[in-house]
Amino acid sequence: LRGLLPILRPKLMVESLGATVLTGLTGNIRIPKQDAASVAEWEGETDENAQSDPTFSSINLSPKRLGAYTKFSKQLLAQSTISVDQFVQRDLETAIRIAVDAAAINGAGANGEPLGILNTPGINPVSGGTLTRDHLVDLETAISAENADMGTMNYLTTPGVRGLLKKTKTDAGSGIFVWGNGTTLNGYNAAVSTQVPSDLGGANHAMIFGDFSQLIMANWAGLDLVVDPYTLATQTMVRVIANSWWDMAVRYPKAFSAIVNATV
Repeated sequence: LRGLLPILRPKLMVESLGATVLTGLTGNIRIPKQDAASVAEWEGETDENAQSDPTFSSINLSPKRLGAYTKFSKQLLAQSTISVDQFVQRDLETAIRIAVDAAAINGAGANGEPLGILNTPGINPVSGGTLTRDHLVDLETAISAENADMGTMNYLTTPGVRGLLKKTKTDAGSGIFVWGNGTTLNGYNAAVSTQVPSDLGGANHAMIFGDFSQLIMANWAGLDLVVDPYTLATQTMVRVIANSWWDMAVRYPKAFSAIVNATV
């Protein structure tokens, strides 16, 4: 056999859209956050000033383990025309990257999985259905109304939603479609990935708009890779085990708006 055609994998978009990645961490991370600010009020000449106090909370990040393992025979290692050990390492690394990207989008925040954007309390919900340009304006307006449009804003959605919007005219007879050619949507950068869920509540698609730099992706200790030629030695098999430790949080939930019931 000559060469190897790799499997088709999802596009990993969250980090490329500007997510804040923290690496080389050791202890748990606590980021202070101001939740409310003092408010000034107009008063009479001798009236007592109204009291208003700022309040604070914190964003807490702690490692959650993400792992995978595989095995291959020593005969395969001896006979293969590709570098099997390097191929297996890359394959496991890619599997972890895919899982991290998926968790950043739709992580449940339970059973050891970090909390993703779509499940973060406080993001701006926008009702969906069959999408039109009006839905895009609603997504953008929801963030602006919260003073959270402070960075580079991006759209992220499914291939199905892109296909729908490429067939949807801005208004009847205009000949102009909501999603034209290229990677911009309503004046903003737009990306597509099958990592964005298309099976919410059955067949509902999701669409996210926001400042992805407000998403923190924290990693502890990089990638831990163990090559074990001993455990399955009697079967002449080699095990390769990969582990990594991650957590995620959204600094300002109002910097994101989302539709979770788009129909295609």
